[in-house]
Amino acid sequence: MSFNELILQNEMVIRLSFFFGIFAVMAIWEVAAPRRALTVSKGVRWANNLGLVFFNSFILRLIFPAAAVGMAAFASEQGWGIFNYYDVSPVVAVVASVVAMDFIIYLQHVMVHAVPILWRLHRVHHADLDFDVTTGARFHTIEIILSMLIKFATIAVLGPPVVAVVIFEVVLNATAMFNHANVRLPLGLDRLLRWVVVTPDMHRVHHSVEDDEANSNFGFNLPWWDRLFGTYRDQPRAGHENMNIGIHTYRDPKLVSWLHGMLWLPFIGSINSYAINRRQWSDDNEQ
Repeated sequence: MSFNELILQNEMVIRLSFFFGIFAVMAIWEVAAPRRALTVSKGVRWANNLGLVFFNSFILRLIFPAAAVGMAAFASEQGWGIFNYYDVSPVVAVVASVVAMDFIIYLQHVMVHAVPILWRLHRVHHADLDFDVTTGARFHTIEIILSMLIKFATIAVLGPPVVAVVIFEVVLNATAMFNHANVRLPLGLDRLLRWVVVTPDMHRVHHSVEDDEANSNFGFNLPWWDRLFGTYRDQPRAGHENMNIGIHTYRDPKLVSWLHGMLWLPFIGSINSYAINRRQWSDDNEQ
């Protein structure tokens, strides 16, 4: 059995092991050292957020049985992509692929804020009234499908090694749970870590109800893109304990904290330009 075949055969086990292991660590950490007091019943939010996660996972496996790892194997067999065309060191190919795919995630994140119809999908993620480990995987099903298609296109162009895709998927899921966690880090450690990884305090700014703060700190894993492209914001104006999480115009827990409401949220309201496209922020902060 080849290495790629071994990875493909065990990809699900690898990803689920890391997911549940890191989720458990972050959940315990949130209890031991919470950063903020929660405003909505934790039981309700967790049941519905995780319900959406499992529903999305089922739909993805139904539509894309081989997922991103299968696409990487297929691209390798067909000779598609930069790293399948040029003979480069496997280590270079893996590192460059992981960094490049992370950059695409950053661009995708900016795009779903900038394009009104895509923001309608993405606001399911932002409408969560609290910010904790479950928020990191709370996305509308259609956005998850579109994200997978973008990932397939990226893999076809890059031709990353199969192991690079597995590493990227594991690291992305791990950092998404870490940087959405309601945990408290020592300020000195936070300042140091945010040069190499997106920290909870750094990403929490992005979940502010304030438009200019929500349109900053787009990185999910590597923090460099925000610094390079001018979208980095150090702290929220109101401070982490006092800032409001979510979206100004969607504050009803029955709509934003329950599964049926989350699935219906993209289809509510008219399509307007979003704040990232405005020269000046409007008074109503409508999103």
